[in-house]
Amino acid sequence: MDTRDTTAPPHARSRHTADKHPNQRHRTPGVGLTHDNSRHTTRFTVIGNHLAQHPELSALAIGLGVHIQSLPAGSRADINTLAARFPEGRTRIAAALRELETHGYLRRERHRIPDGRIITRTISCNQPGGGRRDHTEPHAPHTPPKAPAPRRERAPRKPLPAVPRPAYPAPALLQTATDLLTDLRRHTPDLLLSACDTAHLAQGVAAWLERDVTPTAVRHALTTDLPPEGLRRPAALLAHRLTAQLPPPPPFRAPTPPPAVRNPLQNCDNCDRAFRSPTPGRCHDCRTDLPKAA
Repeated sequence: MDTRDTTAPPHARSRHTADKHPNQRHRTPGVGLTHDNSRHTTRFTVIGNHLAQHPELSALAIGLGVHIQSLPAGSRADINTLAARFPEGRTRIAAALRELETHGYLRRERHRIPDGRIITRTISCNQPGGGRRDHTEPHAPHTPPKAPAPRRERAPRKPLPAVPRPAYPAPALLQTATDLLTDLRRHTPDLLLSACDTAHLAQGVAAWLERDVTPTAVRHALTTDLPPEGLRRPAALLAHRLTAQLPPPPPFRAPTPPPAVRNPLQNCDNCDRAFRSPTPGRCHDCRTDLPKAA
């Protein structure tokens, strides 16, 4: 009778999971890449294969992505800093950063800090999408990048603060005020004003001139003690000064009565007596005697 071969396996062996890696199929001994690895214990960074073997990123983008992920928090990663570190130049580095942004490895956000300045913060993402991956998986699937956030519209510019207005805005007074504001940039280059800002501030300068303040004193009040760090919006500072430092009206002075008019001496045509009158003729007595005689 037939005997069973006990040396044959009961079923075919399945391939090991690691043998399914695409780079390990049809391997020929002695051909291809060989790793001579040593375990890192200090100064190392863990980089996912989804970045190191990204099918769409350029080599420069992958290299910049690895470099940025290896930097400590707080390091500068702007275009100028990276261009000073690498020889590729600003244009190629900017293009590589846009690639990383498109695929979710980098975010650049604009923030306003308490002193009013706007800064750009760079955020590095080691796993786009934020999902945790199994470290035993040989090839982590590439997570499609998130759609870029809609660009925020720039907030409308705030209107200038109100300024005092003159009681009698005569054209000559407003023209003097406008000329004074236009000439400020010759004394302080930071006080370069637009035509719209000049028209708004001219009312306040005219109110100062109307209060017997000389143009030199107005110019001194507007150009002294300016901030040393420069002006972001000079018209707003001038509007504040015109309002906060507005001088009081001049003291009241009673009008001086005009001096009495002394008429010249005239000789009376009738009695030849001298009298004061604006025109020649008869004196008061001779004019009075005429109606009586009549």
